[in-house]
Amino acid sequence: MEKTYLKINKADSVVVCLQPMKKGETIETDGKSVTLLQDTPAGHKVLLNDVKAGEDIIKYGYPIGHAKQDLKAGEWVNENNLKTNLSGTLSYTYQPVDNKLDIADEKRTFMGYRRKNGDVGTRNEIWIVPTVGCVNGIAERLAAQLRTETGCEGIDSVYAWHHNYGCSQLSGDHENTRNILRDIVLHPNAGAVLVVGLGCENNQPELFEQLLGDYDHDRIKFLVTQKVEGDEVEAGMDILRHLYSIAREDRREPLPVSNLRIGLKCGGSDGFSGITANPLVGEFSDWLVAQGGTTILTEVPEMFGAETILMNRCKTPELFEQTVDMVNSFKEYFLSHGEPVGENPSPGNKAGGISTLEDKALGCTQKCGKAMVSGVLKYGERLQNNGLNLLSAPGNDLVASTALASAGCHIVLFTTGRGTPFGTFVPTMKIATNPTLASRKPNWIDFSAGQLVEGKTMDQLLPEFIDKIIAVASGEKARNEINDYREISIFKNGVTL
Repeated sequence: MEKTYLKINKADSVVVCLQPMKKGETIETDGKSVTLLQDTPAGHKVLLNDVKAGEDIIKYGYPIGHAKQDLKAGEWVNENNLKTNLSGTLSYTYQPVDNKLDIADEKRTFMGYRRKNGDVGTRNEIWIVPTVGCVNGIAERLAAQLRTETGCEGIDSVYAWHHNYGCSQLSGDHENTRNILRDIVLHPNAGAVLVVGLGCENNQPELFEQLLGDYDHDRIKFLVTQKVEGDEVEAGMDILRHLYSIAREDRREPLPVSNLRIGLKCGGSDGFSGITANPLVGEFSDWLVAQGGTTILTEVPEMFGAETILMNRCKTPELFEQTVDMVNSFKEYFLSHGEPVGENPSPGNKAGGISTLEDKALGCTQKCGKAMVSGVLKYGERLQNNGLNLLSAPGNDLVASTALASAGCHIVLFTTGRGTPFGTFVPTMKIATNPTLASRKPNWIDFSAGQLVEGKTMDQLLPEFIDKIIAVASGEKARNEINDYREISIFKNGVTL
């Protein structure tokens, strides 16, 4: 590596170690020398000046919390001596900025599938969607049998999306389940769908069908197992064989990248997340928005401490108010359960160099670049506007990734410093924040943003990253698809009957 530490913003009171540093090593910045007082791991922070207890510590140009006690220049700053400034809900004032993206339209294309309703997909799969968890076993058996029988010749794959819900839920939870399942059934990455119901569940198949609206009856079929005389698996296979005969005739064709909808997510973040992978994804987000495409940022709790940056990028006062409501509603959700709003960083985050939620949020929000916010979605809602959108969902990796895919994303970009193998029901590309993870877990990682601390510049790496995403959109398998790690998770808040 060319550098051993980095001062991200000129206003910062800390530097980030790009590799492990030893007690007694010297940091030279702003015309002064600072000697490390402790061994400090890579990704972690070293203080540049003395601070008193209660004084803010600055990173990314913003406060990431305050010192718990008097600290000396050269000290290792971590969760033991740094405390969040976050508390309850806040009032906000709209102070709009106008970020113009000076990025050319490159007229790029990808190889995708054009659907009957004009939508496009990046995959052509057959999906079995249970209306209720009681029929998960039947759905899984149907998927396995169709895979065996056809070898998936002419299609990308066959999946059953098992879940635990569809019954014994009330009000908001019940609607969340119905909306997410609806979004999956209508997703353009599915060339055909079999909805499998039981018959006595709260999520009644007939009412769920109405929720789909004007859908493609040739490619979406229903099977209610309690109404089948005899073997429901064979009845399902008869339907699936017909759906397969239709879907296998679909062909990829060149489509403008303006059709792409990409979800932005991070998990297992570390001190490199806000230096490498998240800024790289942010540059891609701005590039795609400039091409007329769409990106979605979620993980509302991981916006706390950086939310005003997003609020002031809203195109209209109405979008600003929707963003304020989204943020404060999530804070109220935490508080209503007796939980503080600032206790988000996980043990892995802390081990990787993230000490407070503000520290995490200021790195996390870099995934959406500098584009203006053109839409704000509630949980389970589907995309209506191109450009950068915000989506209400928690930070939990699988719940949030499912929500992004359900909103209509074709691919989820998932930055990680600690590593994770999972995927949701669309390709879930893992972008490593550091070169160590990329070399240790090549079976999990799709792209290494750690190259940015190995000498490559953003201008050099971004075109490679764009090419990789377009390749995956055109059919190249993401690592989670190669490993067959795919599942869904639906947000739950209330009681289970």
